[in-house]
Parts: sequence; structure tokens; C-alpha cells
Amino acid sequence: MSETWNIAVLGAGAWGTALALTARRAGHKATLWARDTEVAHEINHTHTNSRYLPGVKLDPKLAALSDVTAVLDGAHCVLAATPAQTLRAVLGATRDTLAPDVPVVLCAKGIERETGRLMSEVAREVLPQNPLAALSGPSFAADVAAGLPTAVTVAAHDGALAAELAARLSAPNLRCYSSADLTGVEIGGALKNVLAIAAGATSGAGLGASAVAAIVTRGFVELRRIGAAFGAEPETLMGLSGLGDLILTCGSAQSRNFAYGLALGRGESVAGLPLAEGVFTAGIAAKIVRERGLEAPIVGSVTEILEGRLTVEAAMQALLARPLKREV
Repeated sequence: MSETWNIAVLGAGAWGTALALTARRAGHKATLWARDTEVAHEINHTHTNSRYLPGVKLDPKLAALSDVTAVLDGAHCVLAATPAQTLRAVLGATRDTLAPDVPVVLCAKGIERETGRLMSEVAREVLPQNPLAALSGPSFAADVAAGLPTAVTVAAHDGALAAELAARLSAPNLRCYSSADLTGVEIGGALKNVLAIAAGATSGAGLGASAVAAIVTRGFVELRRIGAAFGAEPETLMGLSGLGDLILTCGSAQSRNFAYGLALGRGESVAGLPLAEGVFTAGIAAKIVRERGLEAPIVGSVTEILEGRLTVEAAMQALLARPLKREV
């Protein structure tokens, strides 16, 4: 598709800036909404975002504004890249400005901890008239910003909309696959953050690579079990936004969630660490699991560790002491 779109990106953090860069590489106009006026000034005048993407030179034609109304003016598409727990407030600020036919692509991964809503459910409550989609998959912002090859999934309940958005948002370095399983894509993206904390904590506690592999594998079983309860398609969770994202997030300290777990496992202070969305998602995920009568001991253990009611070592012992059963 050759038509140039005007893409508004809400959030000038690492992920929002990387997505805006990719939109420019795809030939579109991209404008960032930055809550912080200093960040906007730096992007516009020095073409860098040193706070969130140090060392990355930005496209000189990439603009950033702190006025959300101006950013949305004439937008063909909105990429919402603000953290999951702030999505409701940010979208609320667009309600009186955003045209009802403009698709909103949700780029944050998580579950709203106050309500248990998925991001698409939050967005539907705030923007009931706008078409909704989600972009998710194994992707580090620094890699995407650097132009390294990355593949993600763009999902919407409307398969035709998902396909169009995937085609529009694909760039030389970013391959977008489409899916009509919006729920499955969101569940995979939200829960992998919780499991990455578990993997990081296991590694940080020095319990060995075998234990980490076991946590990731059995965690994926829990992810699929919870996804099934939400109506997610099994094939979706085996794809980029499920297994693919889990592999990436549970295998590198570049992941904020893995790094957070690593610090917990080592007994280090987590104060001052970058935002790890899994910290907010874990508690509400465990609550949902209990209410639905599902079996997800790893998700529950992460919540207890985060709340200081269980050590990593004790959690592992409890998991090992669970009754033996068939794997499948």
C-alpha cells in the first residue's frame, strides 16, 4: 500500500518512539505525543530521546508535541504506546478530539489492575466508536529503533482491519502478521510479563538454567490454560504474541520484567528500576485465576513474592512439592 498515513503515537517512551521511527521507515508521517515537554523539545531539536532511547539518532522529520489535540489532528491511525495502567486516562484525553472512524492500535501489554480489564476492554469503554486493534510480539524497543529485523502480530476482532493495519505498519525492519484473535494476542502479551519475573527471579536466586527452563515451560502451560478460559485460540498462543514473546522476555536482562525478577532473586533493591508491567499485572492475574478456579501456581507464586509473603527459594520448593501428575 503506497498511500501515506498520518500516524499519531501516544507516548514518547522507548516503545512509542521506536514505533514512530518505524512508521517513518514505512513512509508515513508520524507525530509523537510526549507528556514531558523536555522530551518533546529534545526530539524536535536534537533528534534524540536520550532518556528512553540513548544513542539512537531519530529521523529529523519525526515531530513530538505535548498537546494531544494537535497530535491527533488529521490522524489516520493512533498507536497507543503508553503504559497499560495509564491507558484509560490517556485515551480519555482523546475522546473529544479523535474522529470515531480512526483505528486505535493498543501497543501496551497488561491487564488493568483496578478492574481486571484487558486493554481492548478498557479502550472500548473509553472510545466505544473507534475500531480497535493490538500490536504485540517479541520486540525490544531498542532493537526496533535500531532497525533490526523484528516480527510482531497485529490483531483485531475484524480480520480485514487487522490485515490492513498489518500491511500499513509493516516496514523494512518490521514484519507484521495479522490475526483476528484479539483476546489471545492480549492474553499472551500480558501474562508473559508475569512469567518473565518468575524466570528472572529463578535465575537471580542461582537455582540454575534447568530450573529457569522448567519455570518458562510450565509457565507457558499456565498461559495457555488461562488463555483458553478467556476464549483465546491455541494457535495464537503458540505464535509470536504468545510463545515468541515469552521466549524473548524470559531470556534476556534487556527485558524490564526479567531484570526486575533478577533483582528480586538476588535480594537486591528494586527501587529505581524501570517500569515492569508484570508487577502490576501479577496481582490481578492471580485474582482472575482464583475467581475462575484455574490452576496457575507460578502466577500465584509471583504475586506472593512481589507482596513479600514468599521467598524465591520457598516458592520453588512449594512448586517441586506439588503432587506428581501427567505432563499432558
